[in-house]
Amino acid sequence: MNINNIRSRFDALIEWLDDAQPDVVCLQELKTEQGRFPLEPLEQMGYRAAWKGQRTWNGVAILARDMTPVVTRTALPGEPDRSQSRYIEAAVGGVLIGCLYLPNGNPVPGPKFDYKLAWFEAFIAHAQSLMVSGAPVVLAGDYNVVPTEADIYPNHSYGGDALLRPESRAAFKRLLDQGWTDALKAKHPDVTPWTYWSYLRERWPKDKGLRIDHLLLPPDLAEDLIDAGVDRWVRGLDGASDHAPAWIELRL
Repeated sequence: MNINNIRSRFDALIEWLDDAQPDVVCLQELKTEQGRFPLEPLEQMGYRAAWKGQRTWNGVAILARDMTPVVTRTALPGEPDRSQSRYIEAAVGGVLIGCLYLPNGNPVPGPKFDYKLAWFEAFIAHAQSLMVSGAPVVLAGDYNVVPTEADIYPNHSYGGDALLRPESRAAFKRLLDQGWTDALKAKHPDVTPWTYWSYLRERWPKDKGLRIDHLLLPPDLAEDLIDAGVDRWVRGLDGASDHAPAWIELRL
């Protein structure tokens, strides 16, 4: 889940953890430096954590209930600009978890969009190496890509936004073409649930949402997919992030 500042949204996170009791959690956009991550209250709830913070922006974390994430990477191979904390990878209970926060890319055109595409290429290359390895992998996070027009509210006003650009969608499709299963799409083939509602223009109360948070599985693990969904109610909490938690249930 994109937490959009873990310290200011911490109460909503705790309420969701207490209700949902997830085994593993991927968080993006921590917006806090490494030494200010709120580890102690999470440990009191039974969660151990691995994280890579960054002051003001970005930041990613993996939480595991009653398990310690064994970190394997804190950046992508060949990642452009490693000063931005956008990827962490850890083994949890025999599954490799890749938690990512792909760049937004706006405005288009410009250096931010160029950076988005360059980061995407590094991620696609690493995803391919994970696929070839045959390891059980979950690639979860805020991809900042609306894959198709079915993944955004009708008659939207996003136009040439980086989330919908043909280049962004083509990169996501090339990623899926490696053999990854889009878990939410697999379980909701007709109407996929939104994961993000902007704070602007009453888009939450009007249910004008987008699907930009994705969980991808390799073929063997996709066979163990029981269910997938989005906990929409979290978006309606006071002080909530503009994203709601997307989740999967696996038979392991």
